[in-house]
Amino acid sequence: MNIVIVTGMSGAGKSTALNVLEDQGYYCVDNMPIELIPRFAELAEGHEKKYSKIALGVDVRNGAALEHMESVLADITNRRYSYEVLFLDCSDDVLVKRYKETRRTHPLAKDDRVDKGIAMEREQMRFLRERADYIIDTSHMLTREFKQQLESIFVQEHDYSNLYVTVLSFGFKYGIPSDADIVLDVRFLPNPYYVEELKFLTGNDKPVQDFVMESGEAKKFLEKVDDLVKFLLPNYVDEGKNSLVIAFGCTGGKHRSVTLANALTDRLKATEYGCKVEHRDIEKDAKR
Repeated sequence: MNIVIVTGMSGAGKSTALNVLEDQGYYCVDNMPIELIPRFAELAEGHEKKYSKIALGVDVRNGAALEHMESVLADITNRRYSYEVLFLDCSDDVLVKRYKETRRTHPLAKDDRVDKGIAMEREQMRFLRERADYIIDTSHMLTREFKQQLESIFVQEHDYSNLYVTVLSFGFKYGIPSDADIVLDVRFLPNPYYVEELKFLTGNDKPVQDFVMESGEAKKFLEKVDDLVKFLLPNYVDEGKNSLVIAFGCTGGKHRSVTLANALTDRLKATEYGCKVEHRDIEKDAKR
């Protein structure tokens, strides 16, 4: 029997996660009284064919009972039930935005401000985050990407290293991305903008990719960046970091940065780290 404890910050995507797991054959129960979890596992074990995969939603709605979660997990372990903890996280500013959009009340905010409720919840949930087998930060994820990440862990059983990498292209003329952890300037590479037949194409088009990558400097640069990133990623995981934004910048964010961002993403997809690519400025100043 496989038990997944789905927990994390309110508004980070727990309901979506439970829906995805249910679609994949998990028997899902949200907001079950914490004291009943060992008893429920015991009953489920007696019907293993029907309840071979279980997902239980646990969050601050459990109130004071959350204090007993440590002992409940210890009890499950003593009974030799295997379980995994999935913790869904999200940045405070994105959580506030989501609550404003849905007009829902934070479980701990009551008549107070949402950000105060989030701060209290983060403190109360800290121990579960520290115990988590998987941490997914949904701050910048599309629902489709979130579902793919969950399926890669619990359905396809890919190795997962609690780190999600976003490779971002941008144009310096529009400003450096505020959420970038690593910024790489590729304006030293030959610029396709000055080649008439490439000017209105982008780094998603093969002619531009070929033009940029035929440069010896581009190939060497990509190799060195790839080596650096693969050195850094396990060290970031050890530090407890669960999301990383690597930004490639060129002048307009349409040619060189897009090409290099795509190339690095292709390499990262062969690793155990979740990743996606975004092109922030590729559509700006488009002229046809």
